[in-house]
Amino acid sequence: MSLFEILSWISFLTLNLSIFLTFFFYILSVIPVTLEEKIGERSWKLCAIFRIISDILFLILIVSILMWIWFPISVLNWRISENYLFLIATAVLIAIPSFYILIRALKDAGRETVETSKETQMYGGIYKHIRHPQISGSILMFFIFCLILNSLFYLIWIILLMLLITPIVIYFEEKDLIKRYGESYLFYRKNTGALIPRFWSKVKG
Repeated sequence: MSLFEILSWISFLTLNLSIFLTFFFYILSVIPVTLEEKIGERSWKLCAIFRIISDILFLILIVSILMWIWFPISVLNWRISENYLFLIATAVLIAIPSFYILIRALKDAGRETVETSKETQMYGGIYKHIRHPQISGSILMFFIFCLILNSLFYLIWIILLMLLITPIVIYFEEKDLIKRYGESYLFYRKNTGALIPRFWSKVKG
């Protein structure tokens, strides 16, 4: 095996490891109430640390994806299309709602984006229409990278990973939110889309 092939596989393995670790620490960062039941008040500060770790791992994940530009795995280097201009145009079209959703989500979540707090009320803004806009925006970003890389393999792989990981993340996060906000969150969950906006939501605020 050549050095190029070794680096290609290292990059791919780093991608997969960083994906699972990113979401593992993200899950830990969004279950302060569940952790508090086991370790007490310090769970809230630990969740902030877990979020920082998750964000760092997410950056490593992005770098690992971009490494495909220089170190693709030759046997898996399948192209989506020979029309690269079409792929870029599609990526730009997806980027518009993706960045809008992410920016609005970060703005409306406020400080809770990096540090959970007992005093935080249920979010308003974009969260009135979609329960997990940060996850939705991140998934769209992954698709954008796949288009830019013109990698059919990565597109298929990312879709499979997101189908596996996303429901797990949502399950643990919402389980904690139900403990945190009770009936208010149950009503909110019933009337608000998880990953796709539901503009006819009954949720107020």
